Amino acid sequence: MTSPIEDTILSQLAELPAGKSIDPSAVAKAVDPEGWRRMLPQVRSTAVGLARIGKLVITRHGKPADPDSFKGVYRLRLPT
Repeated sequence: MTSPIEDTILSQLAELPAGKSIDPSAVAKAVDPEGWRRMLPQVRSTAVGLARIGKLVITRHGKPADPDSFKGVYRLRLPT
């Protein structure tokens, strides 16, 4: 069973050209336009889970980041 956050991440990524990434805040805004800031920790934890199973890549400064130890600003993209 998937969550609305997971569905939104994967659908936004599917719409992009190969190698392009999305901002996690765009996912949060799509799920909850009014309370998107409260959604950011859930988006992050969902992204980490998807990265661990290989469904997406978390990037920092355009390079893949370790889903278990990254900090700061990040983006999401599909594996290449």
